[in-house]
This record gives sequence, C-alpha cells and structure tokens, in this order.
Amino acid sequence: MSSQREKDNEKYITHVEVRAVSPEDPEKGTADGVKVHDEVFGEISDDGPNFRGLSNIGAIVLMTKAMIGLGILSIPFVFMAVGLVPGVLVILMIQAMMTWANWEVGQTKLRHPDVWGVTDVGRKLAGRFGEEFLSVAFLLYMVFIAGSAILAVSTALNAITLHATCTAVFVAVSAVLGFLLMSIKTLQKVSWLSWAGAISILAALLMMVIVVPLQDRPAAAPQTGPWDKDLKIFNNPTIAEALSGVSTVVFSTAAAPAFFSFASEMKNPHAYTRCMLISEAIATSFLILVGVVIYYYCGQYVAVPAPGSAGVLFKRICYGIAIPGLAMSLCIYAHVAAKYLFVRSLRGTKHLATNTKRHWVTWFVCTGSVTIVAYIISSAIPIFSTLCSLIGAMFGCFVSVCPMGLMWLKDNYVGNRNRTWKTHLGAAWAVFVVLAGVFLTVGGTYGSIVAMINSGTEGKPWSCADNSGSVGT
Repeated sequence: MSSQREKDNEKYITHVEVRAVSPEDPEKGTADGVKVHDEVFGEISDDGPNFRGLSNIGAIVLMTKAMIGLGILSIPFVFMAVGLVPGVLVILMIQAMMTWANWEVGQTKLRHPDVWGVTDVGRKLAGRFGEEFLSVAFLLYMVFIAGSAILAVSTALNAITLHATCTAVFVAVSAVLGFLLMSIKTLQKVSWLSWAGAISILAALLMMVIVVPLQDRPAAAPQTGPWDKDLKIFNNPTIAEALSGVSTVVFSTAAAPAFFSFASEMKNPHAYTRCMLISEAIATSFLILVGVVIYYYCGQYVAVPAPGSAGVLFKRICYGIAIPGLAMSLCIYAHVAAKYLFVRSLRGTKHLATNTKRHWVTWFVCTGSVTIVAYIISSAIPIFSTLCSLIGAMFGCFVSVCPMGLMWLKDNYVGNRNRTWKTHLGAAWAVFVVLAGVFLTVGGTYGSIVAMINSGTEGKPWSCADNSGSVGT
C-alpha cells in the first residue's frame, strides 16, 4: 500500500508541478506565460489570478481562522449544558475525529489531484449522484456558516454601538461587508487579511479569559447580594441538550470542506499535513481554554455569545477587537462557497484561470448569490447559539467526517489484497468515524430542533431588537 501511495504522489507531482518554470523562483514566467498546470484550475499564468499561490504560513493562518471565530463564542454554553469535565472530553473527542478527517483531506488531494473539494469526493464515491448530493450539503453548510457569521458581526456592531440602530440594518451592513471581502479571488490574498482576523480574534479571546476572572461577578448574575454560579463538574442534561451541545462543538471545528480548498491553492500541497496539525493544536487549546475559564468563573450565568459574560464595557471592547476576526470568518466560508460555484461553472474552460469578461461576471454572480442567501438565513434565524448548533448538527459531520471515512476505505481497504493489521485497524477507525458522524447528524439535529423550539420566542425574523444583550443590561 505504501508503494501505491508513492505512485499516487508521483502522479500528483507529474500533473501539477512538472510544468512549473523554476522551483527556485516560481514567480518567473515562461515564454508562453504559463507558471503551472493544475488538474483543477488548468493553465495558471500571468493572464489570470494565481490559484496556486498560498504559502505554508498563509495556510496555517487560514486554517486557524476557519476553526476559531464563530463556534468558539458558544463553547462556554456547552460546558454549562454538560458540565466541566464532559465539556473537555467532548472537545477532545470531536477534535480527534476532525483532525483525522482533515488529515485525510490532504491524503485524498495527493492521491487524487483532480479533487477540488468534498463534492469531488462524492463523485469518486458514488458517481454523479454522490457529487450532486454532497454539493447540496456542502453549499448549505458553507452558506449557513456565512449566515451565522453575518449574525455574529451584527451582534458585535450592536454591542459596540449600544444598539444605535435597528438590528436588521446591522445585518444588512454585515452582509455588504462580507460581499466585499469574499470577492477577493484567491486564497493567497485572503490569507493576508486573515492575519488581521486571526490576531484580532485571538486577542479578544485572551482579553475575555483575563477579564472574566477579575470581575466580582458575571454580567448576567444578580448585581447585588449573594449569588450562586452553580458550577457543575458533571451535569445531568437531557438528551436533546447534550446532543445540541455536541453539535455546537462540531460546528466550531468541522472545517474539512474548507480545508480542501486550502490544499488546492497551496504552493506545496505536500506541506498541508504539517500546517493542519499546527492549526489544530492552536484551535484545540483555545477551545478548551475559553470553555473552561469562562464556565468556571460564570457558571450558570454564562452569556451567549461568550463576550457578554465580561459585562457591557469589556464586551464592547472585546467585540471591537474581534470584529476583523468575525468578518474574516464570514469572508473565508462565503469565499469557499462562491469558489465552488465558480470552479464548477468554468472548469475545463480557459475562463477559469484567465481574466476574461466571462470570468469576472461569473465570479461576481457567484459571490453575490452566496451573500444574498446567507443574508436571508441570518435574518430568518436570529438566535446565534441556536443557529450554530443547527448548522453543526445538520451538516458538520455529514460533509466533514463521513465522506472522509468512506474515502479512506475506498483508497486503502476496498480491493487491497495486502491488508495488514494496521490496515484493519485503520478500517475499524474509519467505520467508527462514519457511524459516529451519522449518529451525531441525526441525534444532533433532533437536539438542535428541540432547542430552537424552546427558544422560538427569543428572537423574530428581520427584527430590530438588540441581539447583543447590551440594552437594558
């Protein structure tokens, strides 16, 4: 099997890198202007965007930003639902699955250089039906995340301005901002902005975990007299509450569909795994840090999103610092959704990697369409925690974990006559991952729907009401 992988890697090099002009200086053109030939994007030259320009450090920043931004703001609420110790265990369990799935993304890209995303994995697994089926799930997942990001940015604007205007206005402003950012065509250039996004969100999270322990009491607790944070080491949630909490963790970490896009635009896809492991370590550390610290000091008075636990003043400061990070979460996921539509529309034509009129019109139609749908979602489901849980439940495992488990089995187990105990062990893990993904999809969706029903009176579609909890606090 190792020899087969070596052949697959050689195939990748043959199709993708052998046409590069100069390994020492890939920016130098050739006589015909071709820099590199890519199995997905075709001939990449100076006449169009560089879809193979993402550096290793740029990939790390994008991956880290993709996992730290939205879901992490609801992680303390998960700890409140399941308890301190189960909260840590759930994060570690889900992260183990997601890290493996993200690792398989890189392996799949090397074995199948024509794969751009999870939709192509569907084609490898089940032909046209598999491709179309996963295309719908992938687009819904990406656009729903973009919708939750619009909601998060509007919440930040409400908090900073103390609800200076109708929330529906802030949602619209957030959508326009997202459209402008996501319209940057290459992930190489998106990664430059992601530096600001990653630094801002990490700085805001660190400020939050420093400020909350220094407070006399959480903002949501009674401001006079005794108060009980009711800290639970092990809580006793209902099945629906537990599954909803797990779904929120899934939403925070299930980025495999976006990681495919990152791998496809990297200068050196062979460095993907190293970049991914670094970003996973950073993301896991911050998920546990934020969850443990905020829940330990706030207990039952945890606010959702988490910056509300720091009180009105520091909430405004945290959101002010975090806005670039929240905006870049919107940019990344909306960009990946639009890029899929763009690649699918122009794949196999010169227009995909050349700045023609058709190229530009198609790109802006794709970005505009994603923006409009994400805006409608964010306005129709105005409750941040509920939206995060619902997205993670319905699509997180379904598009991030299950396809990767099946792809591993297809490439490494089915038809392999030289199976070793390691192969059987890997197959057992892949089957477990697929079954766990199915269970979390079904059970988590149930839990999220129950939570949505219970919180149905807390927000109205296209509402002007403050969604940051700043007014009257």
